[in-house]
Amino acid sequence: MRKTTFEIINPPASERAVLVAHSGHDRSPGGLERSLAELALLADTAGATVVGSITQRRGTIHPATFIGKGKVGEVNELAAGNNADVVIFDDDLSPAQVRNLEKALTRKVIDRSELILDIFARRARTRESRLQVELAQLEYTLPRLTGMWKHLERQAGGIGTRGPGETQLETDRRMVREKIARLKQELSGVERERETQRRRRRNEFRTALVGYTNAGKSTLFNALTRASVFVEDRLFATLDATTRQMVSRDREIALVTDTVGFIRKLPHHLVASFHSTLVEAIECDLLLHVVDASDGDFRERITAVEQVLETIVAAPRETRLVFNKIDLVDDDETLAALRVDYPTSFQVSARTGAGIDELRNAIWKIGAELRPGAHARPAPQRVR
Repeated sequence: MRKTTFEIINPPASERAVLVAHSGHDRSPGGLERSLAELALLADTAGATVVGSITQRRGTIHPATFIGKGKVGEVNELAAGNNADVVIFDDDLSPAQVRNLEKALTRKVIDRSELILDIFARRARTRESRLQVELAQLEYTLPRLTGMWKHLERQAGGIGTRGPGETQLETDRRMVREKIARLKQELSGVERERETQRRRRRNEFRTALVGYTNAGKSTLFNALTRASVFVEDRLFATLDATTRQMVSRDREIALVTDTVGFIRKLPHHLVASFHSTLVEAIECDLLLHVVDASDGDFRERITAVEQVLETIVAAPRETRLVFNKIDLVDDDETLAALRVDYPTSFQVSARTGAGIDELRNAIWKIGAELRPGAHARPAPQRVR
């Protein structure tokens, strides 16, 4: 039988994007540049090609277009000159601002939250993560449905002007609310399954890896547990919590969980939707906060993660900083300064294995102090 092959003559090109950032209330030196650089990484992760960027450092947020009229003109010129398909803003926009900007720029306009939601939708693999992402997307979309049916509305009042516009809008809202309720019900079932699994694990010592996205948590997770979870040098490579056993030479065990990475301005809908996943971090005995030691902005990253943890972790947890990727730090003085500034932290390279044995031994020691006997593996029973 002759084998038929298909060739894509014109593969779809990536969208060309222009990035826009406003200093807003952040007046820290270099803060706007760092935020814009992170937005560029997010755009790249979503499959877009960044062709230009514009920043506005002074002035208040414009209620109609977020940026001033002059900046809107600059964005329009930059987008037109580079044949941009989409304009991405680094902050959340109101539905009215999106409509006004799309009208002025004649291009698709999205904000940071919508970009992150798109990345999560691409990366979701399991049923649970897909439910969580869909729920977050619908909760984000619901208040933005207004205006989608403007072409059906009648401007004048009186008899004969009550067209189908508002009726269709209300129908859409009702359908979205029903879908949200259905997804929440399905997620409740998944959370009950997770709770059953957690009950079985409560007698064992548990530690969770948390940290900024792309800090190397999954690579460190594989190094500690000898697992083989997916690893990629991109933002949000891991969305699903994965738990594996870490076994010592003395047959001691600890459960290690890899969690989704955090980021600045993480959409609150995502935090709420991924609550069942983040519960692994809430209920663990030890939090290992993984930090990219080669990142010049690691202090800001630490602060961003701590702010998210404050919203999901009710009670304080034993936490240790783990500075990863020390193989990418050429300056020994930098590593020495980290030891002075963070005396209880660990320095490792998950890629080369440096410091992994010391970290693993420290986990056993901390486990013995926090929950004596919880990490001891019971002797196998002899079958009669």
